[in-house]
Amino acid sequence: MVKCGLLTIIVPCYNEEAVLPETVKELGTILENLIKKGKIDPASKLLFVNDGSQDRTWRLITDFEKDFDFVTGIKFSRNFGHQNALLAGMTTAVAYSDMMITIDADLQDDVKAVYEMVEKFNQGFDVVYGVRSSRQTDTFFKRRSALAFYSLMKHMGVDMVPNSADYRLMSKRAVTALLKFKERNLFLRGMVPLVGYPSAKVLYERKERFAGESKYPLNKMIRFAFDGISSFSTVPIRMIMSLGFLVILISVFLLIFTLVQWMRGAVISGWSSLMISIWFLGGVQLVCVSVIGEYVGKIFKETKQRPRFTIEKDDFTPKFKK
Repeated sequence: MVKCGLLTIIVPCYNEEAVLPETVKELGTILENLIKKGKIDPASKLLFVNDGSQDRTWRLITDFEKDFDFVTGIKFSRNFGHQNALLAGMTTAVAYSDMMITIDADLQDDVKAVYEMVEKFNQGFDVVYGVRSSRQTDTFFKRRSALAFYSLMKHMGVDMVPNSADYRLMSKRAVTALLKFKERNLFLRGMVPLVGYPSAKVLYERKERFAGESKYPLNKMIRFAFDGISSFSTVPIRMIMSLGFLVILISVFLLIFTLVQWMRGAVISGWSSLMISIWFLGGVQLVCVSVIGEYVGKIFKETKQRPRFTIEKDDFTPKFKK
């Protein structure tokens, strides 16, 4: 069990100039308090990962680096996505950190939960999940859809922590184990539990976004959810097989029914029934092909083995090599 370990708080940023000053202020206060209490190493840092922002985010990060010793950052050559930004931060920080906390820059996650996360780490836990105690700040639709998503993932055999996002603490050995997962289709909420080290939960209330706009509109949320399902479960493919057998059984039943009606002399040729059958089977086939195509597409990406991110500028590592 590591005492007074070095903490790196990893903050992915994409067009976050509106919230960044407040983020540095609040997280900086957390670091200073933990250092004063002797809970973390005085060399602990805030590591901002600039994920190809189009605004002044990177300029603000470099300005804060000059003003505060605890602020540092890395800059992507382009936008690689939120999950890759988190992974890049952990990849960069793991060599020098005893523990890493990932948190979004929008200040919706309660930063005060960091105190309890560090306490759990000092008690011997390698992974500490930030878990929302309620979803009162969500709309009715988002609340119900989130519950449906977690329930669906559970039934598909995916081990996830309900009501937790990417706000978590991980020890050095937990991050080292996580980085051995080489898939390009990242879904960290499902990958982290696979590490298997001792874990704990910290409950907190999620707040309204401080400023700026959400980076996860409905279409991105749907895509993110489907990535999670297709990356961790083959149940949809088995469901397609079951659907295929069901359609075949219905077809056999209709064939028997048609023969009985023919023997009774009650056959009525109908254009509508024929067209409905064609459209129904055509729709089923399109759905099946598209789902299978998603899995084939993921295999295609995995076999390419392209880099998951490219770091254009790294201000973090030099601070530990001086």
